[in-house]
Amino acid sequence: MKRYGYHRTSTREQHLDRGITEIKAYCTANSLELEKIFTDQQTGKNFNRPRYTIMKEDVLRAGDELIITEVDRLGRNKQETLKELQYYRDNGIRVKILELPTTLMDLSAMDNAMARMIMETINNMLIELYATMAQAEIEKKEKRQKEGIQAKKDRGEWDNYGRPAVMSMEDFADEYKKVEAGEIRPFELMHKLRMSKATYYRYVNKISRVVDI
Repeated sequence: MKRYGYHRTSTREQHLDRGITEIKAYCTANSLELEKIFTDQQTGKNFNRPRYTIMKEDVLRAGDELIITEVDRLGRNKQETLKELQYYRDNGIRVKILELPTTLMDLSAMDNAMARMIMETINNMLIELYATMAQAEIEKKEKRQKEGIQAKKDRGEWDNYGRPAVMSMEDFADEYKKVEAGEIRPFELMHKLRMSKATYYRYVNKISRVVDI
């Protein structure tokens, strides 16, 4: 039997140190030998992660243990995370989750079969609860991001391609007055402002709507 750790952060700006330290500290405190800790700095919405894939497909074997700090460090999509945990159960790989102390208990040491069954049921319920919470959190974050983008679009601060607006409508209106006065031609203003043709006329249309109102 070999023991491995896994830790993930969503971005490279987030540090892996905390999770790695927690896993090592747990093993040290319990006199457990740790072979290696695999890490990824990628989204938890899916499991297409290079180091995770290597660990799961090429390293872990029946009888091994996998230690993670929290359910959402494994994944943040409830159904996919539960599917991964089921894979480990089916293949005889024990998963220990440090935020859920009941998953750290040695159920095989229990003499009472009913007690083992109850503890396994509690573990499954807790894992599903935490997986649900992890997915709810990421869905809330995505909802806030979408609302923020829509608010910027409504204010004219976001273009059709999902990029920040080239400039404010007020600044464009000041520049566009030169076109209206015949001082410069439209393509010259596009070049000056480094705007694509589509973006330029989108700004013009917005100005026209404001004038019509």
